[in-house]
Amino acid sequence: MYVKVRTMDGKQEAILTISKLTEVEDFKHEIEKELHIKADLQRLFFRGKQLENGYKLYDYNVNLNDVIQLMVKVQINDIENKATSSNSVTTSNSNYEKEIIDNSNKEEELVEAESLYYKVGDAVDCLDQTYGAWFEAIILKIFKKEDKIIYNLQWEFDEKAPPFNVPESSIRPRAKHLLQFNSLKIGQNVMINHNVDDPKETGLWYDFTVLKIDKKRRVQELIGTLHIGRDQLLENHKVNPKGEIFAIEEPKLLKDRTPEDEQHMISNGKRRRVQAICNACLDNPRKKCRECGCRVCAGKEDEHNLLLCDECNSAYHLRCLNPPLSSIPEEDYWYCPECKNDENEIVKAGDKLKQTKKKTNENSNSKRDWGKGMACVGRTKECSIVPPNHRGPIPGVEVGMCWMYRVQVSEVGVHRPHIAGIHGRETDCAYSIVLSGGYEDDIDNGDEFIYTGSGGRDLSGNKRTAEQSCDQTLTRMNKALAVNCNAKLNATVGATAEDWRGGIPVRVVRNFKLAKHSKYAPEEGNRYDGIYKVVKYYPDTGKSGFRVWRYLLRRDDPAPAPWTNEGKARIEALGLKPMYPDGYLEAMAKNNKTNKKRNVFAEEEKSNFSKNEEPPKKKQKCEIYELETEILKHINEDKTNAKLWDECRKALPDGKTIFLQKVSERFTCPCCLELVYNPVTIPCTHNICVNCLKRSFSSRVNCCPSCRHLLDKIIKWKLINFYHRLILLYPGYEGGR
Repeated sequence: MYVKVRTMDGKQEAILTISKLTEVEDFKHEIEKELHIKADLQRLFFRGKQLENGYKLYDYNVNLNDVIQLMVKVQINDIENKATSSNSVTTSNSNYEKEIIDNSNKEEELVEAESLYYKVGDAVDCLDQTYGAWFEAIILKIFKKEDKIIYNLQWEFDEKAPPFNVPESSIRPRAKHLLQFNSLKIGQNVMINHNVDDPKETGLWYDFTVLKIDKKRRVQELIGTLHIGRDQLLENHKVNPKGEIFAIEEPKLLKDRTPEDEQHMISNGKRRRVQAICNACLDNPRKKCRECGCRVCAGKEDEHNLLLCDECNSAYHLRCLNPPLSSIPEEDYWYCPECKNDENEIVKAGDKLKQTKKKTNENSNSKRDWGKGMACVGRTKECSIVPPNHRGPIPGVEVGMCWMYRVQVSEVGVHRPHIAGIHGRETDCAYSIVLSGGYEDDIDNGDEFIYTGSGGRDLSGNKRTAEQSCDQTLTRMNKALAVNCNAKLNATVGATAEDWRGGIPVRVVRNFKLAKHSKYAPEEGNRYDGIYKVVKYYPDTGKSGFRVWRYLLRRDDPAPAPWTNEGKARIEALGLKPMYPDGYLEAMAKNNKTNKKRNVFAEEEKSNFSKNEEPPKKKQKCEIYELETEILKHINEDKTNAKLWDECRKALPDGKTIFLQKVSERFTCPCCLELVYNPVTIPCTHNICVNCLKRSFSSRVNCCPSCRHLLDKIIKWKLINFYHRLILLYPGYEGGR
């Protein structure tokens, strides 16, 4: 296989062809040959772990085309030279820090003074800079600093909060006059209650400039500028005042105050309604709550003994833990029992691999290197368009498509197993088979072939194939393939279908190894040849003398076979070319290594990497994909997503495969990152799965995951559904979701 090695700054990169069983120290020597960096100066990182000598790449799960980060150590001589040149800079920085400390100590002390507008004990509204909203406060002291009046305040309804100082511009007399909605005027400044995140819920108190009054039969709304703090303005903002609108009080001189004004400047002890911190108990101190209290006993007492989890932010009494704690832990981070992981199972970033996690058998004497081939490479992606038990063609896969390796056939969902010849379930049916010439009893006539079942061979010792050594039985995959026949299952003599076209479809892939037995095999790689049906199955005595189960399959696909003239013309019209794993051609070109057994595919693509090559020929015109009438009708009805469908339609001249690829890209759910299932178009025109949207709302995330547009709880289910359009394009997709 091949991997990429890239320096941290991204300036150097190399592609190395290696084995999974390559030792880390040997891998470093290969990097030294390619990038000319000494092995003892290399630090290699992969998925948060540092690659240590004495381990193999297999131990770190390094896979095909993975990127390994390379950090180059700095030699000690370079550090010493830099240290001498930076001494003067360090000295100057330390002097500068001392000056800052000295200046902070020279601040003038506050002097008690009197104000022209307020006095100690007055009830005022204070602007909180954190929320940008107004809260009730009481004046404790009045100071003077450099001809400016400073007020020392205490939040009236938060006894635990310490006193604080604010300038005169951040306070004003306590709001007391309620305004009627009908008495509001354009341009008037008022104070309203509003929740920025959820307008339908109770929020905080902000200043609001009325620009438009919208009075309907059931709803009364104001449109204007919402003032959040002193600087942030939300223009053309729509609010629902919910019946409470306060007039903004102007400060009066103390000498002009009337007895009535003096009475209003005394707090009545009532708090304006505000958004509750805890929606479960509505901040009721006498009500037990596991959201804002202890998660075990739900109590809110002994707050000094409540321990907060650094992951979920839940609180736990020290006595309620199991085992209970006697004091606050000294660690920087503490995690509750639900969030804490087993430290013995964690490999932190940069740490060495745990000895218990090594997967290779150190006691084994075998020196066989099995890590070079592509068969040991796991899937780097998985087909999610259809479920694993999908019957029939895979959407977007055309007859005649060819892949270089079996792992690619598995990734696109045509034949999921890497090695096995039959993919199916004994209790269901067979979904696909591969013809690779592994059984001497196979007979291939193109549109019709006789296939030998599996089993009857001793494959111990990790063998891929062996001679027939015992009788086959109609169980497991053999039984699954027999179920595809349109006849009653008979495990003794087999059966023949009267209407063979009514059987369950089987996807057939031919491998290049079949060429020694059949002229219908591809020159190289693995080719999808379409849908076949099982005509009959029966037991027989094979060439080895043992009993085998044989299956007669016949082609039943509307697309022409790829070995016919019509099929070859269709492949050329669709522009189907052999497909390689990601980075394969680049790896072969950079390392100047080509696999002799597979040079037929690479010969076509070598021109892309050759310097002395003739100009490429004119691109072959592809067959234009025309949408079916029913699909086109549904697409035209979807006015909300018209722009997205127009972008997808631009790919129609490139064929059906490219068109379906564009559709899957444009209609990908931002939550599950799959093709949207039961999709809905939310008001901001983004598409999302219904279940993903429900999970977002249940987690109290009421905004679009793509653009953070706030979603209204009332209209969130009145959405446009275009699920049937996608099902027509991707038949079988609903089975996997």
